Amino acid sequence: MKKGFKFLIALVCATLVISCTDDPKTPEQVDFTEANNTEISAFLAAENLQAQKTASGLYYVIDEQGNGSNPIASSTVRVAYKGYFTDGRVFDESAESGISFPLNRVIPGWTEGIPLFKEGGKGMLIIPSRLAYGNSGTRGIAPGSVLVFDINLLEVE
Repeated sequence: MKKGFKFLIALVCATLVISCTDDPKTPEQVDFTEANNTEISAFLAAENLQAQKTASGLYYVIDEQGNGSNPIASSTVRVAYKGYFTDGRVFDESAESGISFPLNRVIPGWTEGIPLFKEGGKGMLIIPSRLAYGNSGTRGIAPGSVLVFDINLLEVE
């Protein structure tokens, strides 16, 4: 091969390697704590809800405690739920029969919050963004969003 062609190949390879590495200029992480706390307080007042708050900042309301066993963070559970924003817009909802999933494979707010209920329990989780999708957001959920879930813990598997 000619030197010029080898150089061109090396240049293309180097460009590809550099373009595939992490960008050292990642955007600064935004702290939504204060804004989330204000939003949650307004939501609780507007809905006339008395919620408990955990040390992590998760809010929860237990309407029915349930009478089965409590799951743990590594349990697989079946939950019927409706997920919505504090303005009432629904972003996700399960069938009444619920869906099954391991608690260690969902957002931290669910991993922490679902074990607060016993099997058969019903209530609400109000999850600040740092315990949900944080600065990333996800399909239809903007970064920094507070999430509200009406939940019914159907089964601890």
